[in-house]
Amino acid sequence: MSDLEFFLFLIPPILAVLIILNLFKRKHNFQNLPPGDMGWPFLGETIGYLRPYSATTIGDFMQDHISRYGKIFKSNLFGEPTIVSADAGLNRYILQNEGRLFECNYPRSIGGILGKWSMLVQVGQMHRDMRMIPLNFLSNARLRNQLLSEVEKHTLLVLGSWKQDSVVCAQDEAKKLTFNFMAEHIMSLQPGNPETEKLKKEYITFMKGVVSAPLNFPGTAYRKALQSRSTILGFIERKMEERLKEMNRNENDLLGWVLKNSNLSKEQILDLLLSLLFAGHETSSVAIALSIFLLESCPAAVQQLTEEHLEISRAKKQSGETELNWDDYKKMEFTQCVINETLRLGNVVRFLHRKAVKDVRYKGYDIPCGWKVLPVISAAHLDPSLFDRPHDFDPWRWQNAEESPSGKGGSTGTSSTTKSSNNFMPFGGGPRLCAGSELAKLEMAIFIHYLVLNFHWKLAATDQAFAYPYVDFPNALPINIQHRSLNKLHD
Repeated sequence: MSDLEFFLFLIPPILAVLIILNLFKRKHNFQNLPPGDMGWPFLGETIGYLRPYSATTIGDFMQDHISRYGKIFKSNLFGEPTIVSADAGLNRYILQNEGRLFECNYPRSIGGILGKWSMLVQVGQMHRDMRMIPLNFLSNARLRNQLLSEVEKHTLLVLGSWKQDSVVCAQDEAKKLTFNFMAEHIMSLQPGNPETEKLKKEYITFMKGVVSAPLNFPGTAYRKALQSRSTILGFIERKMEERLKEMNRNENDLLGWVLKNSNLSKEQILDLLLSLLFAGHETSSVAIALSIFLLESCPAAVQQLTEEHLEISRAKKQSGETELNWDDYKKMEFTQCVINETLRLGNVVRFLHRKAVKDVRYKGYDIPCGWKVLPVISAAHLDPSLFDRPHDFDPWRWQNAEESPSGKGGSTGTSSTTKSSNNFMPFGGGPRLCAGSELAKLEMAIFIHYLVLNFHWKLAATDQAFAYPYVDFPNALPINIQHRSLNKLHD
């Protein structure tokens, strides 16, 4: 046998040995996977994970798995091997290392309905480029000088329709407010106009499909949502064509701003506007509904809110001003505590979809490259080691102890408040921090201002927020309302 023949003879066994060693090495490297249960083949534990539960809890699935395996465990969810994190430190680590160790990885069905260019599913440079558009448009200057007055206008339109001693569905009213605001903000559509109402009807159908099982068969909510998506995109496209024909384009709305200041294609603009309509409407409306629900059972918080907003209202009256301004907004200090507590306890966004793009080791556990990773934000927000009495609605926990009324304070001083703030991530974090977070808090604050000054309310029927995992009130949160006398409050 020649040297060449001998060498060729050795190649297959050498390659086989190298492959076996590589497999053994990978197995050895990942021998420290977190504990857990992979569940049924393909389905894994997805059905149990998505089973509805009270939104102010973490649900039986998470409670059971944390008690059995700890705050970091493995599972099989959404058809993929998954590392689930209820650990606040790991959650921060995941979000802060976006693009380096982890990247966004939503189920394919989400991209199918929101669009492949949706900001929610984009990663890398394209996501950064698209995210800059709402960040620039929602600048601090625009929030101060334009958007605050628009939010105030839409809030007064909704609350002005509430009749004395009537029952309104608070969740529907909140959705009306945020949809009308976003429709005007994005495309200058006016509330009550036939085209706005038609778009709203299609959007409701679209939303039912976004949160439904991705079954693309005739008659399913998902199929109807895909059809509504086409109708909505056709509507936006016609608006784009109208703008492109205009000599002096309107740059006060997002559509006009994007057409002038970006190089996005038509398809990219359509998906961007649809995803921003979805994000700006749905999450803010749920947060407003949650604040109404949680405040109803906390009269002490309502009283302190009323005093804070009455002081602002009296100052406005003395100065001869009527509309709220940025200085008024910055005076709403306890209101910000209520907003923080609503977002912490209600958890509008409960978990995020990520994927490991490199092999990662954290606290002795291995997270293999390619595995799905779910940072469960709600689990950290309801962790008793991070928040005192986490299932209580306690806005005072966001103040220092000496500022809390007797028996109400949840904090034990500045260090406790700082500790809570470090583990508070209602808008995500890192490079994918929600671009509309400041707008969402502004919407909540303006709504609360006019709510507490003008109305008493109580639940008209039993209802509570459920996580499906999206947060929703099954009965749309019916409340009975009574008018307050603003003149009497100003005396």
